[in-house]
Amino acid sequence: METITCNGSGDSSTIFYLMGIPSLPKCLFLSTIFFVFFLLYMLILMGNALILVAVVAKPSLHKLMYFFLINLSTLDILVTTTTVPKMLSLFLLGDCFLSFPACFLQMYLFHSFSCSEAFILVVRAYDRYVAICRPLHYPVLMTPQTNAVLATSAWLTALLLPIPAVVRTSQMAFDSIAHIYHCFCDHLAVVQASCSDTTPQTFMGFCIAMVVSFLPLLLVLLSYAHILTSVLRINSQEGCSKAFSTCTYVAYRADLPLDFHIMGNVVFAILTPVLNPLIYTLRNKDVKAAITKIAYVTI
Repeated sequence: METITCNGSGDSSTIFYLMGIPSLPKCLFLSTIFFVFFLLYMLILMGNALILVAVVAKPSLHKLMYFFLINLSTLDILVTTTTVPKMLSLFLLGDCFLSFPACFLQMYLFHSFSCSEAFILVVRAYDRYVAICRPLHYPVLMTPQTNAVLATSAWLTALLLPIPAVVRTSQMAFDSIAHIYHCFCDHLAVVQASCSDTTPQTFMGFCIAMVVSFLPLLLVLLSYAHILTSVLRINSQEGCSKAFSTCTYVAYRADLPLDFHIMGNVVFAILTPVLNPLIYTLRNKDVKAAITKIAYVTI
């Protein structure tokens, strides 16, 4: 049996080798997969950039409900930019290597931005709950200062939450060339590439995933359950339609374990940022009108 020589702890001498999607033929990387992911990435950048420009440029959209839309569009761009360019390089050029600092920086940024998106969705759901269930108190409860504090808290919490897991994982022992069975440096994939005991870090990652995934999902569902109850109490059909129109479909991203399948994880991570601009623009005529005007002026 071959003996694996490991470093005593994580250091800059370790090089991470991204295995990509081993179950798929390499010839696909040069054609279908690369162009599909490249197209999706371009759609994410253009779609969310249009939303940002439209909301910022049009004074009529300078409202609290669009404040969180700006946050979500920014996060969609950041989350995908953290991982997709390297994935495209991997698929097209076979650029499989990442240095120790680059891998852990990518891991930290990806999980931080993903956490931020989950928390912003919770804050937005609360904003819609107050707007529909307690409309008379909305101007008092959801002031611009309150929204800024909530958004800032969501960002700061998400930026701090992954730090313990990232630091502890960086202190694990790795071979000089550590093979990561993934397309980017996901926490679980990096932990499984270590020669150390992976149980403590796997458990820590699981706990963080529960906090980031299921807790926000529960809060969002609870908020929208209250909204649905309030809407059903409205007698007027016009009132019901107006109340529902103030609610935005929530596309929720959950981190899937590596065991489910690498491709499923990657597709799920990139699919939500693609759908978010479509969801928000198709369901909001004000945003659609602003984007249409911008596109007309540009052309």
